[in-house]
Amino acid sequence: MSRPVIISCALTGSGNTTGISPHVPISPADIAAEALSARAAGAAIVHIHVRDPETGEPSRDIELYREVVETIRQSGSDLILNLTTGIGARFSPDESNPNYNVQDGMVLPEARAEHVVALKPDICSLDVATMNFGQHAFVNTPDHIARIAKIAREAGVKPELEVFDLGHIALARKICAEGLIDAPPLYQLCLGVPWGAPSTPDGFMAMQRALPDGANWSAFGVGAQHFAVVALSTITGGHVRVGLEDNLYISRGKLAEGNAVLVERAARIITDLGQHPASPQEARKILDLD
Repeated sequence: MSRPVIISCALTGSGNTTGISPHVPISPADIAAEALSARAAGAAIVHIHVRDPETGEPSRDIELYREVVETIRQSGSDLILNLTTGIGARFSPDESNPNYNVQDGMVLPEARAEHVVALKPDICSLDVATMNFGQHAFVNTPDHIARIAKIAREAGVKPELEVFDLGHIALARKICAEGLIDAPPLYQLCLGVPWGAPSTPDGFMAMQRALPDGANWSAFGVGAQHFAVVALSTITGGHVRVGLEDNLYISRGKLAEGNAVLVERAARIITDLGQHPASPQEARKILDLD
């Protein structure tokens, strides 16, 4: 029998991508529409960021999240909703005094998770990572990670442990061992993000082998390795993530005209490898969400 492989679609992200592709959704209505088209293409989960509708910049505005979530729910869709808590951990030191951030990029864990408490999605991302992230630092201290984990548990929301390198998996395992994450844990292997683990077969296998027994896990590769990681994850027993947050192109030099075409290609890869895209009902059972 074929194995159900969960496809998660990361709809828009927070990167500076809106100037590169006109297909990256910005408004709450467009983000919700992309979620529903991803579901029709085979996604069981949608990973949601929001953006300022006027500027396209990343936002933590709870009303923007509310509009996206309520539009999806009111449609009657059975999608599993995954809201980010990643916004609010960006640090770029001031040249004259490195104790100061040159941008308004850091907020308390409670502010990063307030929309999770209010809207109670099925899943929220939890970044287990302090690292260089492009030209800035992405700062998640163990205390802040633990506080978001506790907030999620009290809200009845399952954290998705986003790990970008081997040390992040070690810290995530410690957090799970301390009882802050209910079993079975859910890991997301984030590959090819500067300057984290590379999205090469060796990088992928090192990350996959470091995971604890019994964990559910998914993986994605940014950019050119997007679909190679779909194949690697499928054949090694994992689940997959695709979407315009991670990759803007359907093929070399050709922009993807929305998230659905990326989901459709992932679904074809999964099917060609003898498995099948999981329905939201199958995904809920696998992830113990019911």
